[in-house]
Amino acid sequence: MQLVILAGGYGTRISEETSDKPKPMIKIGEYPIIVHIMKYYSKFGVNDFIICLGYKGYQIKEYFYNYNRHVNDLLLNFQDSSAKYLNSKNEKWNIKLVETGINTMTGGRLKRVEKYINQENFFLTYGDGLSNVDINRLKNFHLKNKKIATVTAVKLPSRFGYLKIKNTGLVSKFSEKPNDNEDWINGGFFVFNKKVFKYLKNNKTILERDPLENLSKNKNLVAFKHSGFWYAMDTLRDKKYLEKIWSSKTAPWK
Repeated sequence: MQLVILAGGYGTRISEETSDKPKPMIKIGEYPIIVHIMKYYSKFGVNDFIICLGYKGYQIKEYFYNYNRHVNDLLLNFQDSSAKYLNSKNEKWNIKLVETGINTMTGGRLKRVEKYINQENFFLTYGDGLSNVDINRLKNFHLKNKKIATVTAVKLPSRFGYLKIKNTGLVSKFSEKPNDNEDWINGGFFVFNKKVFKYLKNNKTILERDPLENLSKNKNLVAFKHSGFWYAMDTLRDKKYLEKIWSSKTAPWK
């Protein structure tokens, strides 16, 4: 199956990094976060990617066009102007890099790559989220339920201590970063049937608004619950947190 990656947003909440680069090109360790995502899907045999470009999309084009030069050691001979790789980190990837507009919304970006979807079902994810969700189980769950859309539901990571306060102001319970939150949120990592394109109108369509709301009303949206690792990189703090995990050599998505 193909994977569509939404990689065109401005990333304003992490402007310290995105003033000179698109958000998916922010590095976690030695790789941009979009490469972490692609390597993870590739582990499950997904090697056909459609990347929806927007803000500073030319940088993503340049990176993948010169991918082997970026990730391999090079021997440059200035006498005969030759170049040779000293190692070889080749991927089995087929990548379509599609300009979907600077100000196009998420649903609009998906709509603009419709002509490149060549299978009945396909994956879609955001270019800024990492997880250890089992992609094969997600796919099988989608196919079994025979709905138009499947969203991966995750628990919002707790970042602050929880206080239970009585009317008197007395704290009756304190829990540092509790993990018993019952609320499920949209974690991305979607699977769609091609029928989803009927729900997408134009460049202004926001995937997470009318399309998913209407799919839910029509009983065509199911949730794949994932209780494992999931984290979205929205701020500089998030980037540093993911870098810390990556440097520990125990990254759940590796």
